Amino acid sequence: MHLTQFSGTSTALVIMAAGLGSRFGGGIKQLEPVGPNGEIIMDYSIHDAIEAGFDQVVFIIRKDIEDAFEQAIGRRIKALCARRGVRVGYAFQELGDLPDGFSLPEGRTKPWGTGQAVLACRGMLDCPFVVINADDYYGKEAFRLLRDYLLRTRREPGLNLCMAGFILRNTLSEHGSVTRGICQVDEALRLQTVRETKFIVKTADGAGIQNGEEIIPLDADSRVSMNMWGLTPEILPVLAEEFVKFLSRTPDVSRDEFLLPTIMDKLLSSSRASVQVLETSDKWFGVTYREDKAAVVEAFAALVRDGVYAADLYSE
Repeated sequence: MHLTQFSGTSTALVIMAAGLGSRFGGGIKQLEPVGPNGEIIMDYSIHDAIEAGFDQVVFIIRKDIEDAFEQAIGRRIKALCARRGVRVGYAFQELGDLPDGFSLPEGRTKPWGTGQAVLACRGMLDCPFVVINADDYYGKEAFRLLRDYLLRTRREPGLNLCMAGFILRNTLSEHGSVTRGICQVDEALRLQTVRETKFIVKTADGAGIQNGEEIIPLDADSRVSMNMWGLTPEILPVLAEEFVKFLSRTPDVSRDEFLLPTIMDKLLSSSRASVQVLETSDKWFGVTYREDKAAVVEAFAALVRDGVYAADLYSE
């Protein structure tokens, strides 16, 4: 799907759904039902984005899960979106989708990362867009905040980007370690640095990094990125340029990943981009481990009881 020139108020939701979720027992965790009528997390994200005014949805998936994805969500979402004037398309993240002069390294089996995922949308996006993970729930407020910011700044020169800011303690799993982008911001909530940090665990005191038997304490009130970025089409050639640099310089081309937080940190350090952190009061939750699912199901049930969502999600 090649999208037409945006109208000035057009915005796209880009959902990164290419991962199979190895920590989720081998199933496609993005397609696990969590709502009262079998809704998956993506249903709520798409609903919230449409409610906020987004008029395009792009799924980033792998070609080998296209059939399962289409049966589980694609056909249904296309029909729902069509009735609301929202266009739907697919972008495919593939290991072999590499710049000229590069070939797939021997032994490389894992995806190249979130930066390459967004790069898979080149040629499809010519309006501001918000990128999210398929298996994370961000809440309604974040979609409104990011869309409003992107439309307000779209005519300003340079890369004026944004991200949804969450509090670390509210993004941890009870069942294992997680990876988060730990952020530093200035007084105006402009992002200064973001560090992709692995092996973060919940502790009695808040949070820490699991390092063997040792746990290195972290400030549980730190702002973190949950890969909800507000971007513009101008980022796509920059990603293409940075991907070439990554492939040329990465020390372990068989394992290293080209990740959005790392790219953003590099653009910030070279003053090539500005990223506004937009804080949301909504609570994030997601399914990282199979044991997380019960809590997520109950969280959506509570949102329905509280009237945040109708039991029949798309009846609103």
